[in-house]
Amino acid sequence: MACEVKTTCPYCGVGCGVIARVDDEGSVSVKGDPEHPANFGRLCSKGSALAETLDLDGRLLHPEIGGRRAGWDEALNLVARRFAETIAEHGPDSVAFYVSGQLLTEDYYVANKLMKGFIGSANIDTNSRLCMSSSVAGHRRAFGSDTVPGAYEDLELADLVVLTGSNLAWCHPVLYQRLAAAKASRPEMKVVVIDPRRTMTADIADMHLALAPDSDVALFNGLFAHLAVSGAVDQNYISAHTRGFAEAFAAVSALDLAELSALTGLSQAQLRDFFRLFETTEKVVTCYSQGVNQSASGTDKVNAIINCHLATGRIGRPGMGPFSLTGQPNAMGGREVGGLANMLAAHLDIEKSVHRDLVRRFWGAPALAGKPGLKAVDMFRAVADGRIKALWIMATNPVVSMPDADAVEAAIRACPFVVVSDILRETDTARHAHVLLPSLGWGEKDGTVTNSERRISRQRAFLDAPGEARPDWWQLAEVGRRMGFSQAFAHASPAEVFAEHAALSGFENDGRRDFDIGAHAAIDKAAYDDLKPFQWPQPRGTQPRERRFFAEGGFYHADGRASFVAVDASVSRRANDTYPYTLNTGRVRDHWHTMTRTGKSARLSAHIAEPFAEIHPRDAEKLAVADADLMRIESPYGRAIVRALITERQAEGSLFVPMHWNDQFASKGRIDALVPPVTDPVSGQPASKNVAVKATRFEARAYGFAVSAEKPQGVDAAYWAIARAEGGWRLELAFAEQQADWIGWCRRVFSIPAGTEPIGYTDRQSGELRLAFFDGERLLAALFLATRPVAVARNWAVSQLRASHTDLGTRFAVAAGRPGAGREDPGATVCSCFSVGVNQITAAIRDGCHSVQAIGERLSAGTNCGSCRAEIRGIIDGCLAAAAE
Repeated sequence: MACEVKTTCPYCGVGCGVIARVDDEGSVSVKGDPEHPANFGRLCSKGSALAETLDLDGRLLHPEIGGRRAGWDEALNLVARRFAETIAEHGPDSVAFYVSGQLLTEDYYVANKLMKGFIGSANIDTNSRLCMSSSVAGHRRAFGSDTVPGAYEDLELADLVVLTGSNLAWCHPVLYQRLAAAKASRPEMKVVVIDPRRTMTADIADMHLALAPDSDVALFNGLFAHLAVSGAVDQNYISAHTRGFAEAFAAVSALDLAELSALTGLSQAQLRDFFRLFETTEKVVTCYSQGVNQSASGTDKVNAIINCHLATGRIGRPGMGPFSLTGQPNAMGGREVGGLANMLAAHLDIEKSVHRDLVRRFWGAPALAGKPGLKAVDMFRAVADGRIKALWIMATNPVVSMPDADAVEAAIRACPFVVVSDILRETDTARHAHVLLPSLGWGEKDGTVTNSERRISRQRAFLDAPGEARPDWWQLAEVGRRMGFSQAFAHASPAEVFAEHAALSGFENDGRRDFDIGAHAAIDKAAYDDLKPFQWPQPRGTQPRERRFFAEGGFYHADGRASFVAVDASVSRRANDTYPYTLNTGRVRDHWHTMTRTGKSARLSAHIAEPFAEIHPRDAEKLAVADADLMRIESPYGRAIVRALITERQAEGSLFVPMHWNDQFASKGRIDALVPPVTDPVSGQPASKNVAVKATRFEARAYGFAVSAEKPQGVDAAYWAIARAEGGWRLELAFAEQQADWIGWCRRVFSIPAGTEPIGYTDRQSGELRLAFFDGERLLAALFLATRPVAVARNWAVSQLRASHTDLGTRFAVAAGRPGAGREDPGATVCSCFSVGVNQITAAIRDGCHSVQAIGERLSAGTNCGSCRAEIRGIIDGCLAAAAE
């Protein structure tokens, strides 16, 4: 019988509500939940494609020890024994957990309790360290707590929204949609985008400030100084609710526009315009994300932003405040339960003895850790040098996502005992595990997540657990019991874990701490199953309500005041004569983290199917790099090979490469292997946005593109990148040497049955080769080679995997790599939601569709998630400009 289940999207920190429908045949479809207050029914391209990522291909379905199948008892007993033996011989700090913002709060809570409360070490850190720990540190320095003051509604209520270090259109698309809709209804609203790149988010900007990398502190210090001397500060708020204003102002008072212009790379006119706009607009929200956080000065950047809001009293009121946009679906939930090595559960501080005593008494944990543990980069250094001898990695892929990723891989490979809990059997990290534990994935697991506006929502199961997969919290509790802590880990359900988490948040609180959901301390399974999204705090005895913090003070430092923090405006220039380019890493629209989920969707891979580097045209000319050439990018730590994307959106002297590709999808795409292990001294967050690199054109003897019904195996090429396609796979290639037998190469790589002969041709003069293999009417594989990047109608070629080829003409069209007369080539995908290509859009433009709305009415492109609307507008502008010449 068909059923619908309300749950929460597992991607970014927006925390969108999703309705999953399972029909009578077991097929799943998803749509946005119109009642969820985060998205009101909207979904982005990734959320819309969730149902396409639920297959069991590649799933880890049984525990494994040393590559062999094992039972749960054997695997868990081994984990408990090896951890206990290591602790007994080397002490509790010889073991560590590395966890993830992909975990549910209940998983996070049990992991934190086991490590900090009963093993007695704080060596538990999370991949959220890589995305938002600078925000945590900045909040704690300013507010005395890790408190996000506002709500998503503030983006719609503000008269000025400043987006700094945030490509909102691609990284938080539903928030971007909400902002774009608000600006469309109130054109007087202003949006400022601060980013070295002109990202798609700048499409709605009234002002784009292309500042120099890592010059954010200088910019906001300059703004702070301007506000102070222009009379825009709120002296009543400063006097009543803050401390340190004079010292913070003294640190910035000497800055003048000329110096700021030199530091930021912005003109004095741009600086004046921005400062004046901020000064004269009361309702201002400043949203910041990884471009601020992922920096060696990330915490100072956060405090420079907060200083401006404290100085003007623009905090905690509708349409006002600093707003940290978290990257992962449950980074906030991890913060609530102490998932970071320097925090305790319930926003308590591990450095404070009174807080340690509170948690010790609540948990009944006499071995509670007495000091902060190792943060992520230092944790893997400790694995490398042998201080950590047993490591449990959960729901994350540090061999891809950590800085200096090759060194991280070497450390994990050499670690005496490694446990990995994951949903996939083959990841870059799982290949080094001594024990693999199969976890539940989205749609199978049950628990809660917290989004960027402090809203707690349920993730609910609507699929049966596959094979022997089990929840992460259960795995941890079972190991805790086997280590002798049975009473502390007697939880029988996620509802019981959540109730304990809620009870701890309210324990001896009485308003002294920001995080309090004590109203749910006695929640039972039925109430937990029915739990509606709610925003914290919700103390015992209260009903859910929307809440902002700090409009009337009430900060969480001992004196109840906020702290202005004096921060240094100097700018780190890392590029040098040997490594002259600045590498910036980040996300693309349709992929997520290391692609273990989005890589399953052919539709999501159609927009961008391989790793690439954005490079400015003048830089490309210096390097003799043409569009679609391959580039080798190197730092002292590693190297990568990626496709060149020449664009004026990129600043001269800088490169942008996405962080998603890994050894499962590309031969040389792990870009974090190039990132040095440089961290913010306060937060420990790595600096992934300002990396000194050199770049060269990658020389190849042959370039190729292929489509295949079967997944290619054993690809021996200097460069390859593989992606899912409708009906099979697509493959980009480059070879250092020509093959002597390309037909034999195809038979081996594409699993072509013996006796199947290709059609095609070789042009020795041009160096082109075309081969296509058919089984009756079905295309098995096609390979296209040339001495330059191959000019093939790629999306059309991919579509031929599902087409019927009944005559020789259509088969030769496949071999030629382009449709015959009267057949449409959609071109490169622009709209993933409706699979609309650039050629279809340009045809509609020629036919009179000269607005994004008109394109949407004709082709549906841009009418679902809206993430492609900026790209569509750029195509329209380019076509109309060309027509006017």
